[in-house]
Amino acid sequence: MKIGIVGGTGDIGEGMALRLSPKYDVIVGSREEVKAVATCETCRETLQVQGMECSLVGVTNQHAVDEADVVVLAIPFKHVAPTLNTLTGFEDKIVVSPVNPIERTNYFYYAPPPEGSAAMMIKGMLPESATVCAAFNNIAANKWKMLDEELDYSVAVCCDDDGAKQKVMEIVNNVSRLRAYDGGPLAAASIVESVTPLLLNIARFNKMRDVGVKFV
Repeated sequence: MKIGIVGGTGDIGEGMALRLSPKYDVIVGSREEVKAVATCETCRETLQVQGMECSLVGVTNQHAVDEADVVVLAIPFKHVAPTLNTLTGFEDKIVVSPVNPIERTNYFYYAPPPEGSAAMMIKGMLPESATVCAAFNNIAANKWKMLDEELDYSVAVCCDDDGAKQKVMEIVNNVSRLRAYDGGPLAAASIVESVTPLLLNIARFNKMRDVGVKFV
């Protein structure tokens, strides 16, 4: 399975490339191909130190979409619409959204678009044959890159297509100690996305770091 990461040179994108590339063919996308190539080289060196082999290639965001079976949108919410407006080729793809629309005053709060969630907005911007799944929404960006630490979290996956949902849940379960749970239809993604500002507030006001979710 080929997994393309749009925005693969950002913190979450690079971290996901590190965690996914030992088990999948990962295509790291960026607006500038040279940045994607550099990120891949950094990831290879990091994984080699860990004694791990990987499959990584750096390309433009458009090529990442074109070549992948599953596309991950590892970009901040404010960049989602502008980025998607420059890309094509999402037909018949599974598109994974870890995107959380969050604003901050003296605390973090959920600020969804009119569609109700980032995931639902993304669905409305893509071809009807594309299948959007919300997943990986509640994992701290820093944790993805900490290869010496297990990712011991629960991950809710929301999607309207059972087949696509199972594929994404399988990907989740192949990353460290993550465990996937069926979070319901895509309309329920707002519930999952809105947990992230809560986690950020818990971390901030209780002097904690990288707070996550685990269902027990």
